[in-house]
Amino acid sequence: MYLPHHFVMTETSALRDIIDRYPFATLALASDRGVMADHLPLLFGSGGGEHGVLRGHIARANHLWREGDIEALAIFHGPQAYITPNWYPDKREHGRVVPTWNYQIVHAHGRLRFIHDPAWLLNVVSDLSERFERSRATPWSVADAPADYIENMCRAIVGVELTIKRLTGKHKASQHKSDAEREAIYRGLQAEDGIAAEAAASLSGRSSR
Repeated sequence: MYLPHHFVMTETSALRDIIDRYPFATLALASDRGVMADHLPLLFGSGGGEHGVLRGHIARANHLWREGDIEALAIFHGPQAYITPNWYPDKREHGRVVPTWNYQIVHAHGRLRFIHDPAWLLNVVSDLSERFERSRATPWSVADAPADYIENMCRAIVGVELTIKRLTGKHKASQHKSDAEREAIYRGLQAEDGIAAEAAASLSGRSSR
């Protein structure tokens, strides 16, 4: 990933925050069969190494697990938006402006392994359900379904665990531009694109407060 110094994310807490907020990842690897990619939610866990692990699952019918232990890359996509030159104050002054795209992204590099243990699978399914149900008024849990049904469903999946060796992040939010331009981007993202204040602030390099 191309990383100009003013866009590099260096704080581990900020990188993990994006993983937690935007857990639906692109999982990519290169094997003898070529470059492969799948898309799945992955949850961060602090155990398993210096940088933690990512856990999820795929369908047993997905041949990805037949690759065995392999190097892989999980990509987490944070807020992103097209930035039109019409928002820039410089457009009205001299017109020498062009569009861009602002975004946040995190790459987790590591070693991937596939897990068939029923207890491990039940734990990860329970953790995923809890993570995505917890904000609901009446959260669903694995315990709400018959135990034999869940057991059969777990037989149809394979666990995915990526031990993270390296985390890199990029936050491209016009940080190298003037305060006036960043303020204009912030207002434009909210007014024209309907992006919430927090995400607009993230994409404009401006405080939302």
